[in-house]
Amino acid sequence: MSAALTAEGLYTYYGKSHILHGVSLEVAEGQITALLGRNGAGKTTTLRTLMGLTPARQGRVMIFGADATRWQTFRIAASGVGYVPEGRRIFANLSVEENLKVPLERDGPWTITRVYELFPRLAERKLSRGRQLSGGEQEMLSIGRALLLNPRLLILDEPSQGLAPLIVREVFRIVSQMRDEGISVLLVEQNARMSLEIADHAYVLDNGGIVYSGNARELAADESRVRELTGASAEAWTRS
Repeated sequence: MSAALTAEGLYTYYGKSHILHGVSLEVAEGQITALLGRNGAGKTTTLRTLMGLTPARQGRVMIFGADATRWQTFRIAASGVGYVPEGRRIFANLSVEENLKVPLERDGPWTITRVYELFPRLAERKLSRGRQLSGGEQEMLSIGRALLLNPRLLILDEPSQGLAPLIVREVFRIVSQMRDEGISVLLVEQNARMSLEIADHAYVLDNGGIVYSGNARELAADESRVRELTGASAEAWTRS
């Protein structure tokens, strides 16, 4: 199976702070890959590095077979990568409809009309400003905006953060549907159990390094390790 994205030996710093220590991972085409770990493990930094927002000092990033290590973020997005950052980052003073008109149009099946079909709640609130939306509606808008780029790879950072349980399940259903649409997904999440329900492959990150890589269902079946995810330590995960 070919890879939508491959990262090899990423070392990333914020100033003098060394955050990522040789991170390597792969997102297979047409699959959901989950990147799990406790708060502060380096998950968001990994995504920022992959998107060119915080470039690695060492290592390589391949996107659809092309070396994207030194690409700027706009070029990565233009190559077919949609990114939904933590905190949603919608335009609070723009309406739902105006937010959806921000991305440059790219050829493909996703249009504003189709986004409204996927998220009927957004269609109902299309004249509402971003700041008037609930957290769940804002997350739907953020995902919908990314889909309008007609991405082949969708990168999601904590899409369930701060959402009510019923909305969380709906968001995960939509993420699963993305795979059915042929979109590869890299999912960073604190909700380990629900992530493992829909993911094909899972990585666990701790202290800036990958401490586990394996089949998501196999990890989901290991209850003790799933419990360890909220406070994963490299020592605990590498002993086996």
